[in-house]
Amino acid sequence: MASSCSFMKYRSPLVSRYASKEMAYNFSDRKKFTTWRKLWIFLAKAEKDLGLPITDAQLVEMEAHAEDIDFARAAEEERKLRHDVMAHVHTFAHCCPTAAPIIHLGATSCYVGDNTDLIMLRDGFDILLPKLACVIDRLANFAEKYADLPTLGFTHYQPAQLTTVGKRASLWLQDLVMDMRNLQRARDDLRFRGVKGTTGTQASFLQLFQGDHDKVEELDKMVTEMAGFKKSYLVTGQTYSRKVDIDSLSVLASLGATVHKICTDIRLLANQKEIEEPFEKEQIGSSAMPYKRNPMRAERCCSLARHLVALVFDALQTASVQWLERTLDDSANRRISLPESFLTADIILSTLQNITEGLVVYPKVIERHIRQELPFMATENIIMAMVKAGGNRQECHEKIRVLSQQAAAVVKQDGGDNDLLDRVQADPYFTPVLNQLDALLDPKTFTGRAPQQVSRFLSEEVKPVLEPYKSKMDVKIELEL
Repeated sequence: MASSCSFMKYRSPLVSRYASKEMAYNFSDRKKFTTWRKLWIFLAKAEKDLGLPITDAQLVEMEAHAEDIDFARAAEEERKLRHDVMAHVHTFAHCCPTAAPIIHLGATSCYVGDNTDLIMLRDGFDILLPKLACVIDRLANFAEKYADLPTLGFTHYQPAQLTTVGKRASLWLQDLVMDMRNLQRARDDLRFRGVKGTTGTQASFLQLFQGDHDKVEELDKMVTEMAGFKKSYLVTGQTYSRKVDIDSLSVLASLGATVHKICTDIRLLANQKEIEEPFEKEQIGSSAMPYKRNPMRAERCCSLARHLVALVFDALQTASVQWLERTLDDSANRRISLPESFLTADIILSTLQNITEGLVVYPKVIERHIRQELPFMATENIIMAMVKAGGNRQECHEKIRVLSQQAAAVVKQDGGDNDLLDRVQADPYFTPVLNQLDALLDPKTFTGRAPQQVSRFLSEEVKPVLEPYKSKMDVKIELEL
């Protein structure tokens, strides 16, 4: 249980209330500073292998203390030095006195700072991708189950031609599949900053290796591979290009837009009582209205999605003001915008998975809504049937138009049900097609190829995207809050 003093200062709800343990750890101080130490070890190992006077004893000493960080000492050092990297160099050197002379040898602060950021971005994507796969899998199951269940389609949020519940879910899925590809591309496009020196020229390392360009290039390659990257950026300033941050946050912002759209649709459908998100047995929808079942999960997703969409503007503005080889005004901003983007995307996906695992459909309500609108939509079918039976199209059209307006007045002015069908049946003019009315008003004849589109989409577009994550999709999400 948190101590009482922890409630006396601001805590980010992204960590204290929402985000998963693995994503919170990915951007934690422990992950950050142990990664710094690993990078110093990688650098020392590569420098030793390439001929610099570094001993096995120094490497063993560094590896032995890679994890035991004295955070209090580091904080005290930073208060004195006003430099976070040098504070941790001194803290590491304190527990590695033998290795102290070669820690951070030839490097600049961005060697540990930027390379660690890139590792965190990569690892953040590796956390998000399986979670997105889970959401797609759950929603694909939903789309398949309801592929042929007719429902009212809406354009301009007005009743339009019928679609199916599964086809509508496929529209959501299509956007998520695009997000999946975008996240994978952004993750795969990430490179390591590597070993580049203070302004990216590698001058310090060229000096260490007495002008041997091949060894400097090999040093960069070795450290890049030790860090788990296939490539490093061939040119950098003091930092890697901040357009990399734009690429990473852009795909997350795009994911946020997708989730906002999906969850808004669910909220609209919940108002229609056609579809509901999961609702716990003892959950309270309103403190004043006991009957309410608020779509709080979808609302949470929309709320956080707006934050996620907004964060990309930080990256855009930061990249635009990088003076020459680098300016420090990116630092404080990136400490917030990079972690928050991944933390926000993380909880959005967890919440959306929970929603898609328990979506409730009410077919009888959907059917009632169809019955209220379908007679209007079937008028063209009735006209065509009358023409086939020998009727005059223009005359039939006028009959239908008058009856439709009368029925619309009952609905809009009197608050009654749509009685167009009753009016058609009562008019002797339509006697030739009365025995066809049930067939003409079958909702499944109005959904076109929606079921076939769902089946093909799931097979050709969704299944291949999920294949790499099959072993990671058995996690069920239960929200604590």
